[in-house]
Amino acid sequence: MKVYLALRAAMKTSRTKSGITALLQNYSTQSKENPNNKAVNEAEKIVGYPTSFLSLRWLLNDEVANIALHLRKLIGSNHPLLSTARQGFNFEQTVADLGSHRVARLEAGGLKEEFSQIDRDVTAGILHSQRVLAEITEMIRTSNIIHKSILGVDSQHPDFADLHFGNKLSLLTGDYLLSTSFRELAGLKNHDVNELISTCLRDLTEEQFIEPRDKQNSPLPAPPLKEQKEVVIPDHLHNETVKMSEVLGNAKAEWTLRHLLGGANLLAKCCQGTLMLGEHPEAFQELGYLFGRNMALAWQAHRDRTHFEPYKTGPFSLVCGPVLFHVQHDPGYHSRIMEYAENDVDYYEIRRAVLSGPGLEKTKELQEEFSTRALEVLEKFPESEAKGALVNIINSL
Repeated sequence: MKVYLALRAAMKTSRTKSGITALLQNYSTQSKENPNNKAVNEAEKIVGYPTSFLSLRWLLNDEVANIALHLRKLIGSNHPLLSTARQGFNFEQTVADLGSHRVARLEAGGLKEEFSQIDRDVTAGILHSQRVLAEITEMIRTSNIIHKSILGVDSQHPDFADLHFGNKLSLLTGDYLLSTSFRELAGLKNHDVNELISTCLRDLTEEQFIEPRDKQNSPLPAPPLKEQKEVVIPDHLHNETVKMSEVLGNAKAEWTLRHLLGGANLLAKCCQGTLMLGEHPEAFQELGYLFGRNMALAWQAHRDRTHFEPYKTGPFSLVCGPVLFHVQHDPGYHSRIMEYAENDVDYYEIRRAVLSGPGLEKTKELQEEFSTRALEVLEKFPESEAKGALVNIINSL
């Protein structure tokens, strides 16, 4: 595969073990120890093929091959696009593909007889259009991550030329994936699904305007509210009013809103769209949305916790669950984080502070809450292999 060869060439030019090669080696070691592996592998057997964050059908083209070749020019520049490229091989990202495919098969024999054999994937028991929608979801998510890797760079910076090149590559790559995603979406020739997935762009964009932000437009925790009260983020954000003055500064509500807009809604609407393509009743489609929403948020809480495991040393989001809950527990620590945002973030010190407080335990409770909600939705589906696979994935978190 030419993209793989291009990435291998880029790896060979790296002078340190901190490059792509080191990450893939770490991934190989950690994946064997990952408790989610067994559940995901079992789910892949039901799908009929191994899932991946980047579909081979999307990778095997000249445009993406050229992007991979240009990546080698960024090695040594510390541009975040390199980190984003490495995430393409991350096991944890496969949950989006698995989630949408599993929902498509939740109802045993759920495909109606009027669907022709040409439209069906007999091995996986789903429609070809449903598989395409899962790939589209992955690529929209990928394009969003790539766009967020664009840096604000001072023209006087010693590595300005390399970083500026990385920004151009991030912008064009993200635009290419996004435009290709919606070209594929239009090819499904289903107006309702097209409209549903298009609203995900609105969600992803709105998340980018939730303040406060640092000079690189990365999100920062809002000042904790003096009076904390229960704030419920509605399932469908745009059907009900959300008062930002009550959400920002409330750790649970702020975390839920940011991640719901930032990606959970995308998976939720993909799950809803797969059932829509299968021409299931609207009530059944709604169950798909609710499952995807809660599964995505449970997975996000799980990932937030992994950043604070003993072997972890790298950077993490300052609006992840453990940090937000720690700031709520120790309001005075918010000013420390804001100071870091103006200079260099001391992730080691923040990690140490978070580990000394209730942040991790609160995030675990958050994960359990959304996992329970997802399982409750699954209870409303008929028994099937796909349902059992999803239950196993959730329970393995």
